[in-house]
Amino acid sequence: MRVLVTGGNAGIGYFAVEQLASAGAEVVIGGRDPAKAEAAAASIRSQVAGAKVKHVRMDLADLGSLEAVDTGELDAVVCNAGVALDAPPRRETAGGHELMFGTNHLGHFALVARLIPVLTADARIVTIGSFAAKTAKLDFADLQSERGYHPKRAYGRSKLAQMLFALELDRRLRAAGSKRLSVLAHPGGALDSLTPSRPRVHARTAGQWLRGLPARAVLHGKDAGARPAVRAVLGPDVAGGQLWGPRVFGLRGRPRLEPRWANLTDDAAAARLWAESVTLTGLEPRA
Repeated sequence: MRVLVTGGNAGIGYFAVEQLASAGAEVVIGGRDPAKAEAAAASIRSQVAGAKVKHVRMDLADLGSLEAVDTGELDAVVCNAGVALDAPPRRETAGGHELMFGTNHLGHFALVARLIPVLTADARIVTIGSFAAKTAKLDFADLQSERGYHPKRAYGRSKLAQMLFALELDRRLRAAGSKRLSVLAHPGGALDSLTPSRPRVHARTAGQWLRGLPARAVLHGKDAGARPAVRAVLGPDVAGGQLWGPRVFGLRGRPRLEPRWANLTDDAAAARLWAESVTLTGLEPRA
C-alpha cells in the first residue's frame, strides 16, 4: 500500500505517517520544506524498523505548483495539511485566495483533482477535519472572509469546507459506480503537551507534560489524534461518507464511527461549494 499524507512532517500528519509506516505502508510525505520532511522521515525510520518513507514537495497555497507534483500510483491520500491563523491581518495565497480557505480547502480540492489519474481503483481519500468546524456555517456571499475578518471563524469555515468537499466527493464517486472511497476523520482535542517527543520534529519538556496532565481526562496527544485518520485508511469495515473520530465525547480515546454533525448533512451546501470551488480553482475532481 502506498499513501500520501499532506503535511506529514509535523503534528497529526507526522504521527499518521509513523503509524501507517508501522503498519507496513509505503508513505509519501507531501510538504513545502524538504529539510523538515527529511527530518520527519529520519525520525520515523528511527521509530519503525524498515520504514519506507519519501518526500514530495508540494505547496497547497500555490495551486499552480500542484501541476508538477509526482507521487506515483497511490492507494490512499490523507488530506491533512493546513494553516491556522489566530490573529489578523487577513492574508492571501499567491493566487489571491484567503490563506486558510485557499490552503485548507482549495489546495486539497485542486490536489485531489490532480491525483485522480494516479489513484488505484479502490483508493481512499481521507480528509482530516476539525472540531472547529462543528459550529461553523459557510457564508456563500463571503466565502473568503473579505468582510469582517475573524481568524477563528475563517479557520472553522475552511475546515467545514474541507469536510463538505469530502462528502460531496463521495456522493459523486457512488453515483459513478466507483469503488474509491472518500472518508472523513477528525482528531478530537489533540494537544502538544500530551504528545510524545520525537526529537527531530517535536520536543516535549517535563514541564509541558506536567502542565498538560489535567487535560488528559478529556483530551489527548497528537499521536492519538492521528488514529481516526489511520483507521479510515486501513480499516476493512470503512465505507464512503463515514466520519471517524475519538471515542470519548469525540475528544479523546480510540477511533469510533460517529454520526455526521448537523452542518455536515446539508447536501445542497456541499454541492454549491463544489461548484464554487471548480470556478475558483479551474479544476474538478472526476470520479
